[in-house]
Amino acid sequence: MRLFRQASLRGVKRRSNLLASEEIASSALVSTPALVCGASVRASRYSAIGLLATTLLLVACLPLNSPLPTETPILTETALPTETIVWFPPSATPTQLAVPTYTATPDMSPGIGDITLRDDFSGASASVWDIATSNHGSAAISRNQLTLVVQPGYYLASMRRKVTLSDFYAEITARPSLCRGEDSYGILVRGVGSSFYRFVLTCSRQIRAERITGGTKLSIYEPVASGDAPGAPGEVRIGIWAVGDDMRLFLNGRYQFSIIEKTFSSGAFGVFVRSTGDTPVTVTFSDLNVYDVNYIPPTKTPIP
Repeated sequence: MRLFRQASLRGVKRRSNLLASEEIASSALVSTPALVCGASVRASRYSAIGLLATTLLLVACLPLNSPLPTETPILTETALPTETIVWFPPSATPTQLAVPTYTATPDMSPGIGDITLRDDFSGASASVWDIATSNHGSAAISRNQLTLVVQPGYYLASMRRKVTLSDFYAEITARPSLCRGEDSYGILVRGVGSSFYRFVLTCSRQIRAERITGGTKLSIYEPVASGDAPGAPGEVRIGIWAVGDDMRLFLNGRYQFSIIEKTFSSGAFGVFVRSTGDTPVTVTFSDLNVYDVNYIPPTKTPIP
């Protein structure tokens, strides 16, 4: 019992001493904050009261004017702006090109109607064409064609009789087989006796028009080059559109030129060949077609 009591007394005494030391330390900390800030922290760790006192004293150690620490904001990730996708971007407005406006090519052979004469140069045609043979040339119908042959330096024509043409469109096929240079061939229109109009094609690929009056020649359209006028051997479809005093030449359906002539208003149709060099000329003609033309030329405005 003595031993137990002695031990208990020692324990009470020890606790009393410990409490006394804590009170002394607390009073010392309150009275001298500077000291507490340095060394008294270690002493306060042994009790909850000491820990609280330590915290309060640490705050007291800060300067009076120092701001309280603020909470550092948490950085947030700023989303980068996304590019807007244009699925159908607008296209540039094209600049309109100025397109020139062309007027239509006028119809140079208007008013052509029904066929009025077709000549295939069969055997019966020999009675309506001028057929002859001499030492200087010949005109003969054979194998559905009219063949004209002349010797060097001579001229030969063959007219189709028993028909008089006024307003018409006529076509005939010509095939020069022997000719050169200025040798020529072609057609005659509105023929009366030894007077007519002559549309000439040369073997040098030129074309022209002449008026023959009683054997006298007058040029009414000067020679011009034409890619449609063939030399020998060659073939061309010759056409004449004639209404009133207006006559137009066509080769292979293409317009060549016009003439205005009032001397002969109607007459027969014919063909011719001429040799101007030292060699003969041979040309065959076939497939003559004549059409009616119903056309009224526009009234010309008089010039004051």
